Amino acid sequence: MRHAARLLAVLLLAVLCLQLWFAGRILLMRAVAPQSTSFQRSEIARLLVEKHQVAWAQQWVDDEQLPRTLKRAVIASEDDGFAGHGGVDWDAIQGAWKRNEKAQARAEARKARAPAKVIGGSTITQQLAKNLFLSGERTLLRKGQELLLTLMLEALLDKRRILEIYLNSVEWGEGVFGAQAAARHYFGRDAARLGSFEAARLAVMLPAPKRFERQPGSPYVMGRAGLIAGRMASAQLP
Repeated sequence: MRHAARLLAVLLLAVLCLQLWFAGRILLMRAVAPQSTSFQRSEIARLLVEKHQVAWAQQWVDDEQLPRTLKRAVIASEDDGFAGHGGVDWDAIQGAWKRNEKAQARAEARKARAPAKVIGGSTITQQLAKNLFLSGERTLLRKGQELLLTLMLEALLDKRRILEIYLNSVEWGEGVFGAQAAARHYFGRDAARLGSFEAARLAVMLPAPKRFERQPGSPYVMGRAGLIAGRMASAQLP
């Protein structure tokens, strides 16, 4: 029993030290932009293994240089409650859970071999927490750590900084990271010069950038971008 208790104490201490390390990294982000994210490093490794080279585009731009059109478009598309929630949108998670259950039931009824599409309910802060620190595996332990990181981000950074880091580090295509690289890659101009519809097109790509990169002007992207452009005016900025 004593051995088990000591082992448990060591494990709890290790978990606490890990959380303190995460908190320290996040505190540093108040003043220093992250040089890379966990997701980006995993992508570099993948590209080296699969293609033996890394074609990479990323350039940090400060919050003042990020256009309000893009901020509104991403919020309208990805997380319309961003400015008001505490990092987790429980209603969205519940809705996504129900939709996934229905999709799974339909797949089972059809005896489909392919798994049902998983619909997420992650907020911008949750996506940033995952991209910054975590792997892509889907386990309860990883999801729990994502929740803790999300709460840390919300407690230690303000919303404007969270959105600034997100827009500068999120993937917009293979080897294309951040708003500046995306604006130049798809439209040949700086992010600060993006129009409303161009910003909406970039926002639509975020859930599956590698897939949409093949056809950035597809009917789905254009149609969805029109809807997002119409919702941008009501998107609340932090």
